[in-house]
Amino acid sequence: MAHVQIANGVAVGQGEPLLVVGGPCVIESRQLCLDVAGRLKEACARLRLPFVFKASFDKANRSSIASFRGVGLERGLQILAAVREQLHVPVLTDIHHPEQADPVAQVVDVLQIPAFLARQTDLIVAAARTGLPVNIKKGQFMAPGDMRGAAEKCTSMGNSNVIFCERGTFFGYHDLVVDMRSIVRMAQIGFPVLFDATHSVQQPGALGTESGGESGLAPALAAAGVAAGADGVFIETHPDPPNALSDSATMLPLDQAPALLERLRAVAAAVGRI
Repeated sequence: MAHVQIANGVAVGQGEPLLVVGGPCVIESRQLCLDVAGRLKEACARLRLPFVFKASFDKANRSSIASFRGVGLERGLQILAAVREQLHVPVLTDIHHPEQADPVAQVVDVLQIPAFLARQTDLIVAAARTGLPVNIKKGQFMAPGDMRGAAEKCTSMGNSNVIFCERGTFFGYHDLVVDMRSIVRMAQIGFPVLFDATHSVQQPGALGTESGGESGLAPALAAAGVAAGADGVFIETHPDPPNALSDSATMLPLDQAPALLERLRAVAAAVGRI
């Protein structure tokens, strides 16, 4: 299995401890990002788990035109830069258009390809050309083996710093199911695999103008993903999920994050991850 170096001594893959990628779904404010990143950094440091902060400056695939999308590129990058510089943690965010790749790469340490865009060649190629690690979320409509093609779009640009992320598969209308075999099958392609525990409990469009979800199931799925061999976990968290501006039904309450990370570390140790 490949090994991807991220930044600040943080890496993911073979021989590395379980990686934690976490933060709020969308950037709501500078203070929210600093608060969440600080709490997660502290919890991960105590457990000796590497940490990458995640938040989106724009959510381009909201259910409704009226939904909050984020603070935008310019303000979002300022906030992500503040988190990176003040807390000295690597930062990940997603891009939706090829022209966003270069400016975003000047600020963050990992570029993410959203699941709905996992087949968009121009977007993946633009991300790969920056030279940064590229985290490609498996489309809800894709089989694990289909991710080989996504990785080849990166490697054809000379960038082998590819990470895959499992986040559930469409199960009829308004629901997702997680096939833990996906983690094993994507790992066999030769790149590190993350498991997105919170998006995996999403119920896309189930509430009409927004997605629903069952956040209470995320901890169990996260533990199962680690046991199945995931190299890291991707967890969206918020101090007040019911009042969050995006994915309120799926995010983990921030005060529950330390206990979950402790549980996941124990699972990782049991399967020889740590």
